[in-house]
Amino acid sequence: MSAFVFKNRGAILSIGALLLVIFGRPSPAGAAAGVIVALLGEALRIWAVGYSGVTTRADHVTAPALVTAGPYAYVRNPLYVGNFITAVGFTIAFVSGLAALPALVLTAVALGLMVVTYAIIIPYEEAYLAGTFGEPFAAYMRAVPRVIPRPPRERGAGTYRPEVIWRAETRTFVTFAVVLVILAVRLWLLR
Repeated sequence: MSAFVFKNRGAILSIGALLLVIFGRPSPAGAAAGVIVALLGEALRIWAVGYSGVTTRADHVTAPALVTAGPYAYVRNPLYVGNFITAVGFTIAFVSGLAALPALVLTAVALGLMVVTYAIIIPYEEAYLAGTFGEPFAAYMRAVPRVIPRPPRERGAGTYRPEVIWRAETRTFVTFAVVLVILAVRLWLLR
C-alpha cells in the first residue's frame, strides 16, 4: 500500500486541492494572506530541490546520495514541510470567505488528507534510505527531526544546484500558477 500511495501521491493530494476549489469561497484579504503563506512554502521547496535535485519527482523512491545540507540540516522532509505550508496558504485563501464550521470542515479534510498521505509515505521513504545508506542515515535520523525543524547541530553534506530547480519544479510552478488563476477568477466572480 505504501508504494501505491507514494506513486500516486500527486493525484491523492489533488483531491484536497479540488475540494478547496469547488467548495471554498475566498475573500480578498484571506486570499492575499494565504498566497503569502503559500509562497513561503514554495520558497522552502525551491531551497530543498536545489539540494535534492530532480529525483524527488520519481514515481518510486530513489536517492543517488544522502543529502543532509541546506534545509535537510533542519528537517528530514523539507519538501513535504514546504508542500504543507503551501497547502495551508491555499487553504487559508480558499476558506477565508466561508462561515466558521464549513471552513473548519474543509480545512480538516484538505489538510487531513495531506497528513495521512505523508504519514504513509515518509516511513516508506525512510525505510528505503535506511536500507540504502545504513548507519549514515541512522545517524542523520537521530540528529535531524522528521518534520518539525530545529537548528542543525552540524553542517550537512550536499551541494546547492540552482540549475536543477526549473527542471525539477516545472510541474509545481505550473500547478501553483493554475491555482493562483483559479483563485483570482473565484475572487472576481464573487465580487
